[in-house]
Amino acid sequence: MPKPSSTLRPTLPRRRAGLLLGAAMALALPGMKAWAQPDAWPGKPIKLVVNFPAGGAADQIARAINTPLQEALGQPVVIENRGGAGGNIGGDVVAKSAPDGYTLLLSSGGMVSVNPFIYAKMPFDPAKDLVPVAAAARVLVFLVVRPDFPAQDAKSFLAYVKANPGKLSFGSPGNGSSPHLATEMLKSQAGLVATHAPYRGAAPALTDLLGGQLDFLFDPGVAVPHIQAGKLKLLAVGSPTRSPLFPKVPTLAEAGLPGFDADTVFGLYAPAGTPPEIVARLNREVNKILAQPGPRERILALGGEASPMTPEQFHQRAMSDAQRFGKIIREANIRGD
Repeated sequence: MPKPSSTLRPTLPRRRAGLLLGAAMALALPGMKAWAQPDAWPGKPIKLVVNFPAGGAADQIARAINTPLQEALGQPVVIENRGGAGGNIGGDVVAKSAPDGYTLLLSSGGMVSVNPFIYAKMPFDPAKDLVPVAAAARVLVFLVVRPDFPAQDAKSFLAYVKANPGKLSFGSPGNGSSPHLATEMLKSQAGLVATHAPYRGAAPALTDLLGGQLDFLFDPGVAVPHIQAGKLKLLAVGSPTRSPLFPKVPTLAEAGLPGFDADTVFGLYAPAGTPPEIVARLNREVNKILAQPGPRERILALGGEASPMTPEQFHQRAMSDAQRFGKIIREANIRGD
């Protein structure tokens, strides 16, 4: 039997070297598709940017899903708060990040449905530079006052504010935030006049309400423990239906403002161009998490409701909100901070 040709012997080392070189190139060049393949994702920690300060509704929702999301993905999910400009600062960070599934955003829907109306110029286009991944929670707003406020219910509150035009002040997490828009809806529908004090987040606005610097505000859920402790008085819910957390508290529609609806949906976004397989995986995992009692209860503790959706449903909800909020923004001539 003839011996194998010696010219074939160098082929195996060269082939092995070629494979090693190809693998090295895939690691060295992040733009190559090999490193972003869904089969290999996630291969390192994920950064979850929250575009509002710590302690607010967005931050608490992020922390409600954070631990189970880490367990589902097998990688750390590191929360980074980047508040400011109505969520634009954090949104810009994510919009300009690599579309590889390692930088995500948790935001209120207002970044997409409100900010384009109130900012003459944004550093990014949320409709083009971000893709919806998964809804997390429908966030209700609660009309709250201190226990010593003269009104005892929503109807007497409306009458009191109307009888004192311009004498009362209200706070919000910032111009164009859902609590701000809720109050502008209230003023418009009830014919009220009150002074707006915008803050950088819901938590500092709540602090000043408790301290007596404000007269009332719409709270996106961070005030719930104070309501339950009797430190604040809940007068009404700014939603189409009553809150499951406070079933005895009427909606503003029941108090005489038909059709009042200031709810928003918070959720996850990713940079445009993120592989659809990664978006689909994240959507499945988040929806599974929202079916678990623990995260659902943490969201309910805010007065909100877990809201699993497909990316398409999440997008359609944002577009519907844009029509609803755009009208009040134009009427009240609201501009960003």
